[in-house]
This record gives sequence, C-alpha cells and structure tokens, in this order.
Amino acid sequence: MARVLILLCTLAAVSAVPVQDPVIRKLVPDDIRYNYAEAEDGTLHLVDSWVKVSDLVKSARFNPDVDNQYHLFTRDNPNLSQPIVLGNREILSLTNFDPTKRVIVLIHGFLGSGTAGSNQALVPAFLAGEDVNVIVVDWSRGSHWGLNGIQVGRAVARFIDWLNSVTGATASQYHILGFSVGGHTAGIVARHVQGDVAYVTGLDPSSRWEIDEILSPNDASYVEVIHTSAGVNGWKDPLGHVDFYPNGGNIMPGCNLNIVCDHQRSYIYMAESVRTGGFTGWECRSQPEASIGSCSLPGRLRMGGLLPKTGSRGIFFLRTNRRAPFSQG
Repeated sequence: MARVLILLCTLAAVSAVPVQDPVIRKLVPDDIRYNYAEAEDGTLHLVDSWVKVSDLVKSARFNPDVDNQYHLFTRDNPNLSQPIVLGNREILSLTNFDPTKRVIVLIHGFLGSGTAGSNQALVPAFLAGEDVNVIVVDWSRGSHWGLNGIQVGRAVARFIDWLNSVTGATASQYHILGFSVGGHTAGIVARHVQGDVAYVTGLDPSSRWEIDEILSPNDASYVEVIHTSAGVNGWKDPLGHVDFYPNGGNIMPGCNLNIVCDHQRSYIYMAESVRTGGFTGWECRSQPEASIGSCSLPGRLRMGGLLPKTGSRGIFFLRTNRRAPFSQG
C-alpha cells in the first residue's frame, strides 16, 4: 500500500510539469543512457537505463509473490518439471522434492523465462553431476525491467524460507545461481534467506544494476563469480570471495566478437564444470592483471563445479578452447 501511495504522489507531483514521462533516476551516465541488452534467447533489445515514471507503473503491476513460478526437476523427473506453489503444502507433497538432498536454485536474466538458455544448460548438467533438487525460478512476468530483480530476490527468499519450514531443509543445503541480472538477484536471495546459504554463483552479473544491491561476498558462505563479458554486458570488478576471468573476462574464443555469446559463455562454462570439472585458474594480484592474463601468483583453483570452495579467496585467470569441451584442464 505504501508503495502505491508513493507512486500516486509521484504521478501527482509531475502532472503539472510539461514532461510526458519524467526521469526519476539515472542508473548510468548521460552519454550512455541507451544501450543494447540481450534477452536469453539471444535477441537484442534497446534499453533505456534511466528510470522513468512509466517504469514505476510497470513495476507496480508485478507482484513476485504471486507471479513467480517455481519448477522442480530431479533425476526422477529430469525433463518435465513439477510446480511448487508458495504456501501450498498439498501440491508440494505431490512432488519429488527431497529435503535430504542439496537444492540448486537457478535464476534467469533480463527478458528470460523458465526455458531460458541458462536453464537449458544448467538443469541437465546438475542432474548429471549429482542427485539433487533443481528449482528453476521463472520471473518472466517481471523480467522486462531489470530492477524487478531486486524484489524478485526478496520474494524467492520468502519462498525458500517457506519451503524449508515445511520440509526441514536448511539454507546450508542451497546453491543459488543467477545469470546476468539474475546474478545480482541470486545474492539478494541469499542475503534475505534465514540461515547461511552455502554457495552462490554469479554468472556474468549484469553491468546495468543498482550499485547498492550488487552481489557481495557477504551474501553467502562462499560466493563465486564468472566474468565473461566484463565491462560490457557483465560487471567488470570483482564481486565475490573468488572471481574468475576466463580469457581475461571478455572476448571469448569462438564467439567471433559477439557480445551476446560472450555473456552466455558464463553459464556454458559453469555447466561443463559441473559435468566434468576442469577449468583451473591461475591466481592474479588484481582485475587489471587478470584482464591481460599476466598472473604470476602461485595459487591455483578450479572454477565452478558442484561444491563450494569455502575459505578460498582471490582473482583468477584461465584460458578456454574455442568450442566444447571448453576446459583446457
């Protein structure tokens, strides 16, 4: 109700101003207001990074507690998902959710959906790698505007708290992964869940995001980030306990200077790491050093994988092949 009142007051305040759609907030500098962002099907959309009154109106219509959908995949139903509905124990009892197993939560990005490319790559990879519960979060009804990712994250946390209260699962069983906008949303989920989430992976977290709500190492016991379009579609600076910069963090081999392909390689590399391991990174002193691959520290660490490397810290560089298998070991 308070949010609606604020919105109405805002609309009333600007009604006398001769501007049809006033700008409320600028998320980026003036000279780069408009930029192309990719949907998860690879199509490009021209995005206005300044928040306007009309954006607040669209956002106000989206209620993630109602509009979010949760799809469960397990080894018993690897291809056809089972719905889990917040607050509905009867529907939950009909699913294959097993509270004794780890829980993988996948969050798509801008203009994505439950069938997004990240989910198509990661669901079968996790089920092949381990007998786990995989929950796909579909927030497609609100993904037309990236800032909805903040309220989506808080809603997903409420869903997880309910699920745990009913089943006895705990936050320490969770691995939460998000791609692009979903990379920051994954952190918001973890920081609002009751208990300490074991593992968060940011898959090239979006460069277009609220600075106060970015993914942080404080969000979970172990936070890992894979940067594949750093400074373009993805966040440039380190965000986690461990940050990997494959091939320097952008211009992925085999992508032929396609920034959408660069961005998507983050979840493709993650999926391969879950299935087969590999991807050994060399420790760097800084992000600029990682960006040129000039890393001489003795530390080595595997990127991605099924289990968190809790206690590890640092920035790492590695090289990949042009095509699958991408790992060079």
